[in-house]
Amino acid sequence: MSIPDQTETASAAAPSPGPAMATGADLAAEIERLGERLKAVGESIGRVIFGQTEVIDETLITLLAGGHALLVGVPGLAKTRLVETLGTVLGLSEKRVQFTPDLMPADIIGSEVLEESDSGRRSFRFISGPVFCQLLMADEINRASPRTQSALLQAMQEKQVSVAGQRHNLPLPFHVLATQNPLEQEGTYPLPEAQLDRFLMQVDVGYPDLAAEREMLIVTTGIEEQSPSEVMSAEDLMAAQRLVRRVPVGDSVVEAILALVRAGRPDQSELDEVRRHVAWGPGPRASQALMLAVRARAILDGRLAPSLDDVVALAPPTLRHRMAVNFAARAEGVSVSSVIERLIDPFR
Repeated sequence: MSIPDQTETASAAAPSPGPAMATGADLAAEIERLGERLKAVGESIGRVIFGQTEVIDETLITLLAGGHALLVGVPGLAKTRLVETLGTVLGLSEKRVQFTPDLMPADIIGSEVLEESDSGRRSFRFISGPVFCQLLMADEINRASPRTQSALLQAMQEKQVSVAGQRHNLPLPFHVLATQNPLEQEGTYPLPEAQLDRFLMQVDVGYPDLAAEREMLIVTTGIEEQSPSEVMSAEDLMAAQRLVRRVPVGDSVVEAILALVRAGRPDQSELDEVRRHVAWGPGPRASQALMLAVRARAILDGRLAPSLDDVVALAPPTLRHRMAVNFAARAEGVSVSSVIERLIDPFR
């Protein structure tokens, strides 16, 4: 029996660059390229929207994660302008619907009309509503009736609508950015908890700082106004959404997400404040949303993997609409925001 040559044996034992190693390198390159594209997206949006960096980032993270966002803020904070700008920069077809108490489901999803041909033959034809777009702004969604709200939220979840027993698929990607005024609640229909849970994030829109408001005042009242330019297409956004799901997540981040979300449930939490003050806590969909969001934030920041800082930063917008405090907590001045701050303290 011949003895194999030592050189041949060592060559056979040495690991060859396999698919896993190549895939890892390719993934890193894809993430870096996407990070550069998203940097250009942020710069294009920043030429039009002033002083809302955090709002822009959280909205972009929501779209990268494939979800919908609830924008909460008083009127006049450029929420509508943000949606229009996002549609232009990301190459998405966008529409806007002003929700009012008399708005009907057919006004959003569309309806069938009876038509008669030249030969006298009658048939129904479906006329699509404004929901057939890629980026829909639902302005003051809590002013519409629950029936109309549910029609929109069904489209958000299923990416399709049903009219007269026929299903009609919505264009992809499909995202809803809904707004709410936190001050004026007279004549509104607050979204129920199950429907709030459909939104990946609740983005609170605050006032701009002094420098940003000064720049906005000068730029928007002049003769020429900046306009955004298209940086990505709808296909690019869908490719980015698929890439987000491929970003690796470390065990420490996974455990932090699970611990954080489960600590917000009064029947599972070890925190006395949560057991006493929280009426209901976040469900598993909150964990899923936070997992996708931290991946998207890492790419947005040009990193190859999320960290605990991402969990801390995105826990408030991911959880604030998925929790509620009880009457005793409100009487003591305890808010959902303060409870969330208590939940994320151990991970800072």
